[in-house]
Amino acid sequence: MKTVYTAIFFVAIAAVGALPAWAQMSPVGLWRTLDDKTQQPTAEVRIRANTAGVLSGVVERSVGPDDGKEANCSQCTDERKDQPKIGMEIIRGAQKAEGKDVWEGGKILDPDNGKSYTLRLTPIDGGKKLEVRGSIGPFGRTQTWIRVQ
Repeated sequence: MKTVYTAIFFVAIAAVGALPAWAQMSPVGLWRTLDDKTQQPTAEVRIRANTAGVLSGVVERSVGPDDGKEANCSQCTDERKDQPKIGMEIIRGAQKAEGKDVWEGGKILDPDNGKSYTLRLTPIDGGKKLEVRGSIGPFGRTQTWIRVQ
């Protein structure tokens, strides 16, 4: 009987130890964004999942030197118009694609130009980085964000 309990104990420890590795392959967490041209940090975005697994992402803070960018989204065209960029929800509605470590189907807002793009999120490098693809039709751009938490 002691052998059975010992085996269950080790299986439980192995399962708990695997949880952090699994969680890292998700976009959920705190991410540092990088400027496309300089690759310098610009902001931190917290991505969360609701109970249905749908993702949202909010700008938590600005990082790096102040480059004179507006604090509000004056070019936004929806309810976010003229709202502060800090605290703004910029990711909405992404869901995990069946059978893949890719989250898609949502939208991402670029608060610097007020445009929304179709979104695809792909954790890479063991979940330490996140490929963030925003596109309109066949055109788009991909940024790589760095995990903070």
